[in-house]
Amino acid sequence: MNNIDVGSDIVLQEAAGARLAEAVIAAAAKIPARKLRTTNRGRQQIAAARQRAMYLAHVTFGLSLTRVGICFGRDRTTVRHACALVEDSRDDPRCELGLSALEAALLAARSSLSLEPGEAV
Repeated sequence: MNNIDVGSDIVLQEAAGARLAEAVIAAAAKIPARKLRTTNRGRQQIAAARQRAMYLAHVTFGLSLTRVGICFGRDRTTVRHACALVEDSRDDPRCELGLSALEAALLAARSSLSLEPGEAV
């Protein structure tokens, strides 16, 4: 009999969504993904990339702020602040275009996994 815990399966799927958002941002920003996972803030470019990755994990995969924080080793309030900053940056047409393209790519990846909106990654 299979003793797989459904709760842990969901946690793994959510972490996979966060890692996918991280990989997409790291590639777009030409930053090694491991630098986005450092415990310190890092240079402004790295911190901004991490904020965008957290935002995309939250928006695209529907992860809670708490879950995004766990996946990125940050506090829920840090994730909320990051999401607010990224949302405000979308007023700039260049930022909006870039984020929209990355969001569309992640949504396509999510749909290729046959997940319904709101369903765990």
